[in-house]
Amino acid sequence: MRVIVVGAGEVGSYVADRLSRQGIDVSVIERNAKRAAHLAETLDVHVITGSGTHPSVLARAGVDSADLLVAVTKSDEVNLVASMLAKQADVARTVVRLEAPELRQADAAALRRASEADLFIDPDEETAQEVLALIEMPGAAEVAKLGQGEVLVVGARVIPEAPIVGKSLIELGVEYEPEWDFIVASIKRGEETIIPRGDYTIEANDQVRIVCKRGARKAVAKLLGLARDVPREILLLGGGRTGRLVAEKLGSTGARVHIIERDPDRARHLAEVLDNVRVLHGDITDSDVLDEADLPRIELAAALTGEDDANILASVYAKAAGVPETIAVVHRLNFLDLLDEVGVDAALSPRTATANGVLRFVRGDLAQVTTFLQGPVELLEFEIHSGSAADGRTIKELGLPRTVLIGAVVRDGRAQIARGRTTLRKGDHVIVMAEPESASILAAALD
Repeated sequence: MRVIVVGAGEVGSYVADRLSRQGIDVSVIERNAKRAAHLAETLDVHVITGSGTHPSVLARAGVDSADLLVAVTKSDEVNLVASMLAKQADVARTVVRLEAPELRQADAAALRRASEADLFIDPDEETAQEVLALIEMPGAAEVAKLGQGEVLVVGARVIPEAPIVGKSLIELGVEYEPEWDFIVASIKRGEETIIPRGDYTIEANDQVRIVCKRGARKAVAKLLGLARDVPREILLLGGGRTGRLVAEKLGSTGARVHIIERDPDRARHLAEVLDNVRVLHGDITDSDVLDEADLPRIELAAALTGEDDANILASVYAKAAGVPETIAVVHRLNFLDLLDEVGVDAALSPRTATANGVLRFVRGDLAQVTTFLQGPVELLEFEIHSGSAADGRTIKELGLPRTVLIGAVVRDGRAQIARGRTTLRKGDHVIVMAEPESASILAAALD
């Protein structure tokens, strides 16, 4: 498979890295010469300096033999034109990052059709969905939904008081499995992330990921020591497009939503268009403004602006004021360790959220793919097709390496936690935790 990525910013470089690690032939087009040179030195990809809107540059990238073009620059216009040119060169599939709300309106439909893109990806929408998933699972650092929502993967730091501390996975299976259907899929301890086996013992401060059925969410929260009710008083720090999308979705849940927005015109507009949402005008880093939001009443605060410094500072202040749960959007991933140290409960990256949306489409053999901020493992969802080598075989018979764990199987809309004796059937959706380099091995086993 040959893929061209247009734009080597946060999203493009991340997508290129993930694809190249899986043995895919990747070419990257980047107009910034310094950024292009850095990418050529750090990734195993072919880098072309230039614009994706120039046919000659696309030709140098091998557009005539490409299977897919992913246009993810910060310019919607560049992305749309790159897609048009790629389609004219008979590239089978294209993905376009599209941010401007006006280009998503009905009167821009002709322009979108002209691009012939197969997928439009919206960073704000992808980020908002991840925020909402975290709100539904208070205390978790990561939440992913797979198998049409029937399977959850919950990531969290194990607190010392959690019932699972000091127990091996075998002991957990004996003690909890009959009542709570789950499997520990990965553990990060220090700098090492592993897919554990039965004799591995969980320690306090481990970062674990648990695969469970949708209905076991509360039970798993209790297991991790996170047994809290879904928050009803929610403060959104920043009323940009991500904040507005989150507020709109929360409006149907009955939650009481408060927004702090710095821009007076935007704050006024939000107050006019959002029902049952309290909008405050002010800077989220201003302690007086935060105090006006009545932080002691707030159960969860999510900092959603485009400024990392402001998001971190506001989250720390909210935490110090007694807000039980805080979420911060970060664009620079080198801030992750700092967030952990200052007590921010969950962080998410628009880069990773957007890249996950792209990767779900790029990996045509997958129904779902999710990468995490913490640790190198990926969460994959395969469908067992007719003629697959896995059809009719047990998971144990597949002989998968230790870097791969099948966590759950969804059959006819019903989820079951996978065991070695589980037999796979055509039409099953298989939820897998794997290191990126193992994805090709897994794909071959399920082909």
